[in-house]
This record gives sequence, C-alpha cells and structure tokens, in this order.
Amino acid sequence: MNHIKKRLEEEFKVLDHELKITLPKEILRAREYGDLRENAEYKAAKERQSYLQARQGQIHRRLAALSMMNLDKIPVGKVGLGSTVSLRETSTNEEITYELVTPEEADPSVGRISPSSPIGKCLLGHEEGDTVEVKAPSGTREYDIVKLVTIHDQVAE
Repeated sequence: MNHIKKRLEEEFKVLDHELKITLPKEILRAREYGDLRENAEYKAAKERQSYLQARQGQIHRRLAALSMMNLDKIPVGKVGLGSTVSLRETSTNEEITYELVTPEEADPSVGRISPSSPIGKCLLGHEEGDTVEVKAPSGTREYDIVKLVTIHDQVAE
C-alpha cells in the first residue's frame, strides 16, 4: 500500500504546484484582458482552481483513510483486503483468480478487484471451501473458493 500512498502524494504535489504557481499566473494574465464577467480565460482558470482544490481534498481524505488501515482488523484465514482468491464457477468448472485491492489499484481486466465491487463484497469474510453466490447484472453465479491466500499469509512468507 506504500506505493499507493506515494502515488497519491506525488499527485498532490503536482496539483499543489499548479494551484500555487501556475494557476495564479494564468488568473493574473486573464484579469488583464478586462471585464471579468465576459472573460472566458478567467472563468476557465477559476473553474480549474475549484477542480484542483476539490481533487486535493479527495486525495487528502484518501491518504488519511489509508494511514488508518490496520492489518489487525483484516481477518486471518478469511477473504479480506490483500487476499488472492481462486474461484471455480460451479456450473462450468471454469476457474478464475482475483486479488482484492484498494479502489485505486482495481483493474478487473487483470483480476484485481475492489472489496466494494459486486464480487468483492460477496467474497469478504468467506473461507477456502465456501460456496458464494454472486449477483451481477448478467445474472446470479455460484463459485467455490478453491484457494485462498490472505495478506497475513503473504506477510509471513
């Protein structure tokens, strides 16, 4: 998770630089064009300023949430954040593996899902050998948890 924090901190620095250095120059230059009520450059710069401030707030809240994350709260032997879960669909015997990651890292096309995704929600708290029912827009599917490697298992290795 440190790489996520580092990436968010870098984004925060870039936004901060734009907000404190680049954007004030643009606003000053736009003011020189005259009437601010009909000045498109000024309006665009002010909108960009609002966006940057909002994004910085989001990043700040996300960094605070990540720093509060406690491995002790993730259950041992059960699916949770950081788990790698191998599933077998009961109707087709097709196997698929998912890794439960933070929303920033989620990429379903490579098997990295968020615990807040439909499949992630259904898997949370289950153990190896359990059968889970996943309700998705395409219909309900049933999976057997074939193999589970939790974050605790990974730390131990």
